[in-house]
Amino acid sequence: MLFRIDPASPEPLFAQLASQVRLAAARADLQPGERLPAARDLADSLGLNVHTVLHAYQDLRDEGLIDLRRGRGAVLTERAGADYAALRAALAVVAHEAHVLHLSPETTLALLKETLA
Repeated sequence: MLFRIDPASPEPLFAQLASQVRLAAARADLQPGERLPAARDLADSLGLNVHTVLHAYQDLRDEGLIDLRRGRGAVLTERAGADYAALRAALAVVAHEAHVLHLSPETTLALLKETLA
């Protein structure tokens, strides 16, 4: 699993990492029950402090995306997998409807961004 962090970004490093994990789960690159890298290993590979990784993991735990268990590490929850599967299905419907209406991806994305705002 490859995570990328931009030290020059104004977004805090822990938030960038948490976003990367959310994206991996949303894309189904992470499956329910799958373990994330150990905090120390991930910190070493990204050149981060281990507490930065733990902060990201704790935020994800508080959101219900991962379970943190001593000896098991960080594991993607079943609920997160189901939630993201439902989101992917809803987005597939939106993509189909946009295609039927001959909307470009750019227009569809602009409409989605307006809806999210």
